[in-house]
Amino acid sequence: MTTVRLPLFPLNAVLFPGLVLPLTVFEERYRAMMRDLLKISEDEPRRFAVVAIRDGHEVASALPGLPDPTAAPESGPAAGFGPDPAKAFHTMACVADAATIRERADGTFEVLATGTTRMRLLSVDASGPFLTAGLAPVEEGPGDGAGALAEGVLRAFRQYQKRLAGARERSLATGAELPDDPSVVSYLVAAAMMLDIPTKQRLLQAPDTASRLRDELRLLRSETAIIRRLPSLPAADLTRGPTCLN
Repeated sequence: MTTVRLPLFPLNAVLFPGLVLPLTVFEERYRAMMRDLLKISEDEPRRFAVVAIRDGHEVASALPGLPDPTAAPESGPAAGFGPDPAKAFHTMACVADAATIRERADGTFEVLATGTTRMRLLSVDASGPFLTAGLAPVEEGPGDGAGALAEGVLRAFRQYQKRLAGARERSLATGAELPDDPSVVSYLVAAAMMLDIPTKQRLLQAPDTASRLRDELRLLRSETAIIRRLPSLPAADLTRGPTCLN
């Protein structure tokens, strides 16, 4: 089994292949990671692994990503993740390729990265200035009936988006913009749905594209039925999530 070692960036979010990840980096351990990535030539991929934090394992007392000035914070690359940080994270990660890393005058960073491939988390090393992880690539096949399932998921997502927006029926995107790869559809919809982290993580870990699409179809039908009884909400965005603060 081929393995790689990459910097590890834990988040209270799930990153999917093909999705854009804006980051605001202010913690020293992650600043050190960005400084290290900047040493890589612009002609080479500046890769790091994004992994979701398991529920109940992050011990920060502030709101997610925000420093608490009244607390005495732990220090070091594994701060907040316990004596065995690997147990604090889900086992499926997504590799991110940083297209831009911009250092601001105060030493913090603005980063724009894109998810590329899934990898299984094998080990976590906290001996350096930031966490690194041993990872193994995870292959994904289409599964049975992925094409037809993708069409059904897109139709269901249109209804879901319509209910979220509380608007008249409209197209998800123009015909030229609609993805035709079932795997791409599965990841875009998984990212765009308003789901909790464990559910999104389950979708990331699906054994094949068809399995993910089947799960999404069930979720879309269930969530759309629930949303019918709720006030109007903003429409889901298929390509970009909110900026994540570390």
